[in-house]
Amino acid sequence: MSNTKKTVRSIIILVAAAIVIFLVYKKIAGSKQAAKAQQGASAKGAGPAKAPVTDAWIVKTSALAQAIEASGTLQSNEEVEIKPEINGRIIQLYFKEGTNVRKGDLLVKLYDEDLRAQLEKLKLQQQLARTTLERQENLLKINGISRQDVDVTRNQVSAYGADIEYTLTQLQKTSLRAPFSGKLGLRNVSEGAIVSSATIITTLQQIDPLKMDFAVAEKYRNVIKNGDRVNFTVAGDRNQYAGSIYAIDPKIDLTTRTVKLRAIIPNNNGHLFPGSFAKVNITLKDLPDALMIPSQAVIPGTRDKKVIVADSGKAKFVIVETGIRTESDVQITNGLKPGDTVITTGILQLKPGMELKYNKIQ
Repeated sequence: MSNTKKTVRSIIILVAAAIVIFLVYKKIAGSKQAAKAQQGASAKGAGPAKAPVTDAWIVKTSALAQAIEASGTLQSNEEVEIKPEINGRIIQLYFKEGTNVRKGDLLVKLYDEDLRAQLEKLKLQQQLARTTLERQENLLKINGISRQDVDVTRNQVSAYGADIEYTLTQLQKTSLRAPFSGKLGLRNVSEGAIVSSATIITTLQQIDPLKMDFAVAEKYRNVIKNGDRVNFTVAGDRNQYAGSIYAIDPKIDLTTRTVKLRAIIPNNNGHLFPGSFAKVNITLKDLPDALMIPSQAVIPGTRDKKVIVADSGKAKFVIVETGIRTESDVQITNGLKPGDTVITTGILQLKPGMELKYNKIQ
């Protein structure tokens, strides 16, 4: 009986072991089969990449109005800060801020009674010296005085004259007048204020005409000349204004590699103001046979620029040189010729030698 139980137990153990071995084998076999299937799928997908469907552009010549765009700033034709040359107290203000004045108009008067008193004193001293000189000259005729004494008195007369001229000059400095015709700014002082040469009483600006400063790339230095017309717009104003270039800086800025220019701008209606930002446009000579392509077709690089052209139905990368840009197109100055087909879309997915498929050709 005991032997029978041992036999049954051994059979059960063997059956269980067989089942476990079968399950392990089945699992391993399934894993290998799945790996083979995956490897086969990968092998199928490892074929050559499909080229994207792209748009193309046929290169042709067209007329191009060569223009330069730049940013400028309007400035007063003449501008000055009204400051006194000497220290003093303001006794009268003769202007109203924000108004127009003419050249020579009296703007500010400083206290000058002390200088006037000094001037009167000098005039009396000079008159006395002249009387003394006349008497000494009469005495000299009869040898009643030495010539040296006469020369000393004559020198005193001249010295008093020089002091009088100096005092008159100081008196003129107590009257501040407009150096040119223009428009006054805001007033910064009041009557009775003690001012010095550092005190800005107000500003004076000539706003008709105005000046406009702007800069262009150095490659246009020999293209632009004095007298060229400029068109511009200012922020908040839809009107277009015009002027002409009258000065070109002879030096190229080393930092920005640009040339500074200055134009004169009529401002008869007073709609333009100094300090305004201006968007400048300069029209140069027209180019009748310019090669223009869409801007998105150009692939920028660190050293050069490239485009993709169709060469026997395959993609070919060509180095190009660009010129003038418009809102949507760019001029090609070297690298392409009329009739070339340039790829404009899907250029990031293309590689040299890929077969090209077109969606639209313009």
